[in-house]
Order: sequence, then C-alpha cells, then structure tokens
Amino acid sequence: MQSEGVPVDLYIYDLTNGLASVISPSIVGHKVEGVWHTSIVVYEREYFFGGQGISTCPPGSTSLRAPHQIKTLGNTFVPFPVFNQYIEGLATSTYAGSTYHLIDHNCNHFSDEIAQFLCGERVPKHILSQAERDLPAHLRIALTSMLDQLVPDGSQAVYANGVRHSRQDSPDYLTLNNQIEEARIASQELEAKRSTIAEKLARKERKKEKKRKKLREQGGAGDDDDMAEALEAVEARDPVSLAGPSTRDLDVEAEERRAEEQRKRTRDPPVVYRDIDGVQEFEAFSKTLEGVELTAEEKQSLEELQQYLVQGEGSWVLGDEFLSFIGRILSDPSIKTSSRCGVLRCLAASALKDDVSLLLHQDRRQHALLGYAHSIDMLPLDEQRALGLFMCNLFENTSSSEWLLYISEWEFKGVALSNIRVTTKVCVQCMLSDQTDLREFGTALLYNIASKEVKTVVFDEVCVELAMAALQLTQYEPAEEHLWRTLTALARLAQHSSEVPQLIAIVGPDPSSYRGRSPRIDEQIDIIMKKVK
Repeated sequence: MQSEGVPVDLYIYDLTNGLASVISPSIVGHKVEGVWHTSIVVYEREYFFGGQGISTCPPGSTSLRAPHQIKTLGNTFVPFPVFNQYIEGLATSTYAGSTYHLIDHNCNHFSDEIAQFLCGERVPKHILSQAERDLPAHLRIALTSMLDQLVPDGSQAVYANGVRHSRQDSPDYLTLNNQIEEARIASQELEAKRSTIAEKLARKERKKEKKRKKLREQGGAGDDDDMAEALEAVEARDPVSLAGPSTRDLDVEAEERRAEEQRKRTRDPPVVYRDIDGVQEFEAFSKTLEGVELTAEEKQSLEELQQYLVQGEGSWVLGDEFLSFIGRILSDPSIKTSSRCGVLRCLAASALKDDVSLLLHQDRRQHALLGYAHSIDMLPLDEQRALGLFMCNLFENTSSSEWLLYISEWEFKGVALSNIRVTTKVCVQCMLSDQTDLREFGTALLYNIASKEVKTVVFDEVCVELAMAALQLTQYEPAEEHLWRTLTALARLAQHSSEVPQLIAIVGPDPSSYRGRSPRIDEQIDIIMKKVK
C-alpha cells in the first residue's frame, strides 16, 4: 500500500438510463433526474448490496454497464484483509440478502456505511433519501426485481453466506486460483495420510513393544541375539501385527528426525519450559483424583500415564482409550479445576518427549485437546496457565509443533475449527491478558509460531490477527523479554506477509518508540522498519 492510501470511489448508476427525467413529472408530479443505485469501488473491485446480499465484481462489469457518475470519496489506509473480514461479517449479519429492503435498507445505505468505514465520507443525502421521496409503490416493485438480477449469472460475486466470488477475471488469475485450491486440497489429503500412517505405526509399535516386554518377562535377561531370534519367531507367527518398517529403518528415521530437529533448534530455539518434573506432576495429578469415580478403562489409562511419565516408557504404552480418559478430565463439569490443571501439566511434561506426536495424532477423531483449548476464553485463569504451558512445550519437537499448525478443518460442537486457528486463539488470549504470567506464555507462543516456516494461505490470514495482537500488547509497556519476543515475531511476520508492515504503519505504535530498551530490541526494530519503509 502506498503512503497516500488506496482510492475509494462511489459509482452512481441511473437504473432507468435517463428515462426517469422524461417520465417522472407525469408519474410522481416532479422531475427526478435518475433512480440512483450506488456501489463502492476500492482495491480494484466493485462492492454493492441487493436482494442476493453483498456482491463484488470488476469495476463497471455489472449489467448496468458504465456508471452515470463517479465520485471520488477519498483514500483509505485500511488493509485489504481487514476490509475483507469486515465485509464478510456484514454479509452474514446486517447486510445478508434477507435484510434487503428497497426503502429502509438498500444499496445506498450499504455504500454509505462502507464509505464511512473506509475513509469517513458519506453518500450524498439526496441519494439516501430518494427511495422514500420519489418512488411510488409499483415502481419500487419493478426496481427490486431489477436489482435482484443486477449481475448476470456466471459473473456475479456474493460474499460468505451472501457473497460469491465468481468473476470476469483474467485467465491467469483463474488459473492461479485453481492451482492454489488444488494445492490446498492436496495439502489436506497429505496431512490426513500422514496422520493415518503415524497412527498405524504407533499402534504397531505398541504391540511390538508389548511383545518385547512379555518376552523379557518370560525369558529373563537373555542376550540381544536371543531376544532378536525370539522376536523373529513371534513375527513369523504374527506377521500382521508386526508388519511395517524394520527396527533398523525406524532407528535410522528417528535419528534423522532428531538431527533435523537439532538443526532447527540451533537456528531458532523455541521458548519452552523444561523445569517441569513429570514424576512430581503425575503424583500431584493423582492426588486430585482422590474421590473421583473412575471406570476400569480410566484406571488403566492412569496407570499408562504413570508408565509414560514416571517409568520412562515410550508412548506405545498409552492405549486406545487414553485420550478418552483425557477428554473426560477436561470436559466433565464434575471434575475439579485442580484435576484439569494437573492433567494439563502432565501433558506439558509429556510434550518435552520426542514421541509425544504419536499421541497427538490419535486425537484426530475426538479433538479432546484442541476442542478444550478453543474454549480458553471461558476457562478459569489456572486452567489458562496450564494450557498455555502445555502448548508452549509442544514446540520442543518439530513434529508436535507442526501438529499445532495443521490447516485442515474439523468440526467441534458444530463449529468449524482447525489446529492453527485454535493455536492462534490461545496465543492471542494469553498475550492480551492482564495477568503477567499468561503474557509470558502468550509471547512465547507468538515467538514460536512466527519462527515456523509455514507457507499456507491460512497462515497468511492468522499473520494479520497475530500482528494486531502484538501491536496491542506493545502499548501495555511489557517487560523487556516480552517486548523482545513480540518485536521479533513482528519482524518475522513482516517478512512473511506484506499486510503486516502496512498494519504496523497504520495501526501503530511506531516500533521506533521502543529504541533504547536493549540492543537486541533495537536490532529487531531495525528489521521491522526496513519493511515498513
């Protein structure tokens, strides 16, 4: 966006194409220059409102052809994503198609509201009041029908539950748009396949490890060769349950994964909280469950958590019902807050283990963890703190941090969500809290998210939301550590999204106002200002 802003024009159409000035004296008793329909043209698109809702198309491409008059209203400095979100909100509320009324709620009222939002200007009063002043009942009916068919089928664009974006755009634009959609679908399919494969491997590895454990118990401390021969015999008898990659292949893959994660941590070490003792957290959690009636399966799951955290076993010990147990703790209103905090802190300790992602992938069906996280704004502060700690620690390993940023949508209690949107919500809620310890987790999440190399359209969208929250946080005079994380995140978001520098310039505050707090803060300010300028 240029420093002078983006032009905002009011397109004024005469629905009668000059006929009104000729016949109006005999119909309404005085001369009417035209029957006015208006639209707003901004960001190289034309926006208008009618019986089908809010519509958009290339400027001047409606069936009304060229406008009778173009009135320049001014310039706007509102970033397009913010404007687009605003329009989509109107399309599902005050300007849904069902709200249209020729007299009280028409295209001119819509143009007037958009003009005020963009640049503080208004549609001329004589246009706003014309329907009530100049139009008899039979003419109103005819005009309503005309507006309903304002844009021919196939070239119309209506937003959200009211606005389709079918356009008369260039072939290159349509080709690019199709490629983006195909890439999005392919990404979602790949993500689903990866989750399914990981879940199957985890299940097979659990079965294999249980057999190893059983052989150890039966055979005592035999040497490795004996154990290998015994396992080969078991595999020969039960090839289905032990099918899959060999132990050597799994070891090589695990080593490569650890090496890659170490390289990434060295380059961009995440903010995590390693001073948490899994043994102590499990003991504290167990005490909070005294008096809680658990089923046999839930008792088994509690024992599995002990084996994982206290005895140091792998995630293979966590059975298929484990997440159902976690889900009950987090969602059952009869369970105390202390128990929910306890299980979240246990999970925070588990998040530091390199095989926790196998547990996370099992949550594809229930969404017990992120479904609960989505309600963070309704949770007690203690639960918000424990949840923030857990989600920060998931950035310890690449695989678990990637899980937090998955873009595939899923439904939870009738609401369409995705992992990345829930993660963003938790981050913003913690950042903007008046509690210092929650800001600690919020700024850590912001820093960790911004450090990830996520190249998706969805991430572009959350960049704006994260940047807005970051700018708001800087106005609270945060501590040096929190300010450094926030400005570092802004610098990286500005590198990723062209909208972020515009937001920084328009919304403020000016990052330069924080110079002198520390050398590392000044360094991030320099990076940001290169993009803003």
